[in-house]
Amino acid sequence: MLLRLRRLLKSAGRDVTRLYYACRNPQTPRAVKLAAGLLLVYLISPFDLVPEVVPVLGLLDDITLAAFAIPALLRRLPQSARMQAEVDSEALLRRLAFWR
Repeated sequence: MLLRLRRLLKSAGRDVTRLYYACRNPQTPRAVKLAAGLLLVYLISPFDLVPEVVPVLGLLDDITLAAFAIPALLRRLPQSARMQAEVDSEALLRRLAFWR
């Protein structure tokens, strides 16, 4: 169970860093950058569809939205921007000792 959770968190971390580096790339379409920015604003905003005070559902809507939106945004990237973001992401994650 913990091994699966660790693998899931590593995968999510890779996708988040890839999206970050893709948004910094000038070849990335503005629509993808805008959608990534709106996703970030929604995730850190105190205003949600389901408030955080609801014990489980408050976090579940944020996690679900991120789990579907981040891979969808990564699929919309041009091939060159996707490859460069992957290289930059792996270089960053290789330097982090706790990531191994």
